[in-house]
Amino acid sequence: MPKVLQNDLGKIEIEENVIATVAGFAALDCYGLVGMASQKRVKDSISELLGRDNPGRGVEVRIVDDRVVVDLHIIVSYGTKISVVANNVMEKVKYTLENTLGLEVDEINIIVQGVRVSGDR
Repeated sequence: MPKVLQNDLGKIEIEENVIATVAGFAALDCYGLVGMASQKRVKDSISELLGRDNPGRGVEVRIVDDRVVVDLHIIVSYGTKISVVANNVMEKVKYTLENTLGLEVDEINIIVQGVRVSGDR
């Protein structure tokens, strides 16, 4: 179900995958974030690291009753303070979605699925 914005000239429909892609690119710009994690759990609980090929992966967007909720599944760099990285991602994604797409974001949830040591593949 797309997010519909109404103005004097008509309406604008923004699909969830567009919101997810913009949110993914915004998140990847944050310091301490290594990448987006797959939303599906891997058997041995190791998260699959996703590069910039598909920034919308690892991002789940729900639009319910005109409310926009974004869940980001991320992998952070070892040695960074997870709460600070998560907070920065929340702020950057909210700012970007509101200023780029004109959306009012009600909630951004961060799910840290892994920590990656530099040089670790």
